[in-house]
Amino acid sequence: MTALAPCLTFPGMSEYIDHDDTGRSVGLVRKQAFTFGESGQGLVLDSGRTLAPVTLAYETCGTLNADRTNAILICHALTGDSHVAGYYSEDDPKPGWWDLMVGPGKPLDTDKFFIICSNVIGGCMGSTGPVSRNPETNQPYGAKFPVVTIGDMVRCQRRLVDHLGIDTLLAVVGGSVGGMQVLEWSVRYPDRVHAAIPLATTTKHSAQAIAFNEVARQAIMADPTWNRGDYYETGRPEHGLAVARMIGHITYLSDESMRHKFDRRLQDRVELSFDFEADFQVESYLRYQGNKFVERFDANSFLYLTKAADYFNLENQYGDGSLVAAFSRASCKYLVISFTSDWLYPTYQSKAMVKGMKKNGLDVSFCEIEAPWGHDAFLLPNERFNGLIRGFLDRICTGCNIGGEHAL
Repeated sequence: MTALAPCLTFPGMSEYIDHDDTGRSVGLVRKQAFTFGESGQGLVLDSGRTLAPVTLAYETCGTLNADRTNAILICHALTGDSHVAGYYSEDDPKPGWWDLMVGPGKPLDTDKFFIICSNVIGGCMGSTGPVSRNPETNQPYGAKFPVVTIGDMVRCQRRLVDHLGIDTLLAVVGGSVGGMQVLEWSVRYPDRVHAAIPLATTTKHSAQAIAFNEVARQAIMADPTWNRGDYYETGRPEHGLAVARMIGHITYLSDESMRHKFDRRLQDRVELSFDFEADFQVESYLRYQGNKFVERFDANSFLYLTKAADYFNLENQYGDGSLVAAFSRASCKYLVISFTSDWLYPTYQSKAMVKGMKKNGLDVSFCEIEAPWGHDAFLLPNERFNGLIRGFLDRICTGCNIGGEHAL
């Protein structure tokens, strides 16, 4: 293991933080780092450019068994990070972003499984990205950082898995953009994945999803302080990034959840102000979300990660336009889950991937879960969701003859 590469890292925190009141926690965890390409070739990207050196920030919890067959890789969503569960210190007020799901006795049970979660390249939470130092200039890359793809992210994760001495992953799990990485793993490295669990995701962005990302990117680039990506010494484009987050956050919710949370209720007033302050609770909420996001994320990283999501197209990359052909490369078992109120990646997109899987005779389980909270439902408490993942992994463990004993 190597130390974290020098970069302007941002404090890592998740999309949603929900405390688990059962007291079952993995406890203290630490951010680790794996670096490759320091001497010799780094990573040749899909764009044709080479990135070197490359650092991945990652976190592990649970224990790897003696034959190294109980490892599960968790892939985070767009602006998540490697801090998936537990706490960084005794007085840390917030756990990792999926603490509800990862821990002793939880669906991703650390008494049984060795959990790995890494921050994607292009991010700003310790992995190589626009905030990292360009070795050629010793300045932050900024907008000179090469455009990366979901495939590039997954190839970096494979290098990490190799570094940990793991030949085959028991499962790869992730939601949203993390689900795209799961799908990529399953067709790029079919002999290295027993099971794949893509959640609330898609095989390619719709025109609408691309449109929302483009508006968010334009909000950042229209901020004068963005300065063509060269702002690390002069001040960040906080207003543009906050607006971009507000746009994105709307797509994560649903009409029903917004009615339930806010409706047309006023914020700290009894009548309209007749000015441009935040009259409504939903306005105040979005402003709060935008301002909070600025504290923990980098604007350039937001540009790169949304572009990577827009570029993702599994059927073109692996099937010459056919999902059936793309999934002909796969051999793992799948659990595909969508949510009724997710209008960012609606259920019809999950059904399309399931159809492509089944036409190849793959072992596929699919469920659309009734949930009112929109796209972010996979990050929130849901007993049915928990039961589906727990049951699926139990079946995979039985098929692979994996238990919790014989730990290293």
